Amino acid sequence: MVKRNIRTDKWKIVATQEQRELLQNTVSEFRCLVRCLVGVINTHWSTIGLLDAKSQIPAVEKLVHQTAKNLSPRYQYFNRRFYKFPSYYRRGAIQFAVGQVSSFNTRYREWQSGIRKHKYALPPRLNADCGTYPPLYKGQCIRFAEDRNSAAIKVFTGKDWVWSTVVITGHRKRHLNPDNQRKSPYLIANKKGCHLSVPFHIKTPKIKDTASVLSVDLGINTTATISVVNFDGTVSHREFIHPGRDIDRRDKRLKRISKKASLTGKLDKGFARGLYRKAGNINREIGQKVSARVVKIAKQYSVKYIVFEHLKGWRPRGGKKRSTLRQRFHGWLHRRIVNLTEMKWSELGGKVVFVNPRGTSSYAYDGSGKLKRSSKNYELAVFTTGKKYNCDLSASYNIASRFILKLCGGNSPENLQGKSSCKLPRSWVTLSMLWVVPSTL
Repeated sequence: MVKRNIRTDKWKIVATQEQRELLQNTVSEFRCLVRCLVGVINTHWSTIGLLDAKSQIPAVEKLVHQTAKNLSPRYQYFNRRFYKFPSYYRRGAIQFAVGQVSSFNTRYREWQSGIRKHKYALPPRLNADCGTYPPLYKGQCIRFAEDRNSAAIKVFTGKDWVWSTVVITGHRKRHLNPDNQRKSPYLIANKKGCHLSVPFHIKTPKIKDTASVLSVDLGINTTATISVVNFDGTVSHREFIHPGRDIDRRDKRLKRISKKASLTGKLDKGFARGLYRKAGNINREIGQKVSARVVKIAKQYSVKYIVFEHLKGWRPRGGKKRSTLRQRFHGWLHRRIVNLTEMKWSELGGKVVFVNPRGTSSYAYDGSGKLKRSSKNYELAVFTTGKKYNCDLSASYNIASRFILKLCGGNSPENLQGKSSCKLPRSWVTLSMLWVVPSTL
């Protein structure tokens, strides 16, 4: 079975000052039409809301648009105010306005029925002034050149609608795949710049089941520790991903914030905004690099599953107030790396799965029991046998083992330890269990 996902590319528009003004005028005119349509659709929602999606747009056009068959629409204002408005822009505005009104009425009915956050919650309000952008339908609102390096866009000059040719850069590789179906882009024009938001309907291949998984242990001292573990307990690959240069750049800015805060009495809103913004941008770059490397290793070893610990919603309690450890926990990228990896890997047909994190780092992978961490080097673990090993690497083995045993079905920890009471908790899963239990896959 072939799955399809929607992914969006950002194609930058290189335009002159005059062209940027025309693009911004187009967005403003489109939003103005949406504001006017929201009131009309909400007034007639008792009839429009009962229609299906295909019938709603013609019903609204009959109220506001004059044609040879509809000489006297009910609302004549639209013909005077939005003269020569392109039909496909108008239908895109109607479609968005219908969605706004439908959402408002649904939330308002829930409020009336008593479904509220608290008993004093105010009723929802209909927001007509929303930040929407116009869709560009192929051939009607946008015409791409054959090389995709330029496009003609229908823009509003203030009096008329004309075609304006702009240069497009920043393509990715999704448009080069003939199996990917490009949808209608959206024109994004604001104070920051102009670009096209181009969605693609991606054909996702199905990856065959293999006898190995890739596990990732996310930490503070080491950003990501990766292991490729076979079902028989053999470790095919291990790697530490820690972009030290980017982390030093981020920590340098965080130290400047800490020093600046110590010299300041009361911290006002927006304190060190620029430094926080730069640190956040570096964090995003680190997340992209780490997730890209994880996906590359998964492709190299042809695994289907990438296994993470389920840490969503987890909040660290370590570190005193104003301590460096608390600041490092605050910049931890565990959710960002997981989300980016899941988006990239699912596009290639793989799956990202999660396991319970309990005990993965506190027990030795060889089954010797609970380990102790060195007080001088927290990454170093000492087993009960006296063996010294990297704690994050041992945890990555246990993460993979926990998922493999779960995937095998019958070979679960409960079956391994029996039904009788025992001293060891049944949730302890280590790599050593794969050495003695034959895989069923």
